Amino acid sequence: MTTTYDPHDPRYLDEGDLRDELTRVYDLCHGCRLCWNLCPSFSTLFDLIDARDGDVAGLSHDEQDRVVDECYQCKLCQLKCPYVPPHEWALDFPRLMLRAAAAERAKSRIDVDGQLMGRTDLTGRVASAMAARTPLVNRVLTTPGTPIRRVMEKLGGLAAERVLPPYAKQRFSTWWKTRAERRAAGANGRVALFPTCLVEYQSPGIGRDVVKVYEHNDISIDVPAGTVCCGMPWLDSGDVEPFLEQGRRNVEVLARAVRAGRDVVVPQPTCGYVLKREYPDYLQSADARLVAEHTYDAAEYLVDVHRRGGLDTAFPGKVPETVTWHAPCHLRAQNIGFRSRDLMALTGAQVTVVDRCSGIDGTWGYRAENYELARRVAQPLKQAIDDAGGDVVAGDCHLANGAIFEETGRRPVHPVQVIARAYGIPDEEE
Repeated sequence: MTTTYDPHDPRYLDEGDLRDELTRVYDLCHGCRLCWNLCPSFSTLFDLIDARDGDVAGLSHDEQDRVVDECYQCKLCQLKCPYVPPHEWALDFPRLMLRAAAAERAKSRIDVDGQLMGRTDLTGRVASAMAARTPLVNRVLTTPGTPIRRVMEKLGGLAAERVLPPYAKQRFSTWWKTRAERRAAGANGRVALFPTCLVEYQSPGIGRDVVKVYEHNDISIDVPAGTVCCGMPWLDSGDVEPFLEQGRRNVEVLARAVRAGRDVVVPQPTCGYVLKREYPDYLQSADARLVAEHTYDAAEYLVDVHRRGGLDTAFPGKVPETVTWHAPCHLRAQNIGFRSRDLMALTGAQVTVVDRCSGIDGTWGYRAENYELARRVAQPLKQAIDDAGGDVVAGDCHLANGAIFEETGRRPVHPVQVIARAYGIPDEEE
């Protein structure tokens, strides 16, 4: 049996070795149960083992795989687990689930759904170009249950009933290249923005507001050319090689920026987690570690500037009295504290934290086979947001925000956008 989460290890994809490791970890989890209420994987696992009177070794391969399939990589069990490395038991449940997904992917060879969902840059370039020509494109793509969406579900596995975010008419990088230049001197820092495919193609307003808020606070900001999607959709579907390729491309660009004296800022928590945690472990390069050491969440960086006394705390613009803030799983998994809450509280707004999972977590909640379960996972989140009320709903994760809109009818904004409006910076989309 090999306790390994290293994709370069020759035993990583070995079926027998993997099954033994699943048995070992499932036995440890069953004996601990700290994660019993975090996600469907654990409740399913414990029910299956309890039904066998604790006989973990008696689980069939199909039963083991059901636990794998229900893991949506929220990473929160890693925060609760007392046995993570460097503990001698070296338990890393999310990484084991990724290993199992990679082994299944290597065995089956074909994953049409993963292939389509992984090509976010290609899809984004085509869809945003078409959206610039006609509003019909977004109407067709984002309206649930239409015949075209049914076809998309059949061909690509994307749930026909899932509410999808529209594509922008102008990509973020296009706005960046054509905007009137306003360079901050950089007295409070110099950063390279990793915009992510979500900001690039679907929500460029978040990127625009990050740029403006940073420059307002005399933080020099650049958007280095050549970055691509972080590769998370490939990794979650078990397709490790395309993930590594995406990672190498991004690390090459971002490491160059870091060596030029810039930190890396990421406005989406899933992508930030990938840069901070996944790239160093999967790429295993000095450059990947360098980038990880200099990567910050967008609100995290601003709060650090505030702690150094450099943030403007005069807010003459629109400040909501109350904000309901969703703390996304992949932001909590970074273990940096509630920086977005702290940032928005500087405006004088009363911020209520909702720390329930959206059931999206990457591409898992978009897949047709997970749609109903994902919506059940999201119900405590819906209830908490409904109960909290709040003049504004805010959330850092564009993916989770889509689920919030679907469940509550309220469209969240990014915390940095709350700060932008509080500074009196106008919303270009309005």
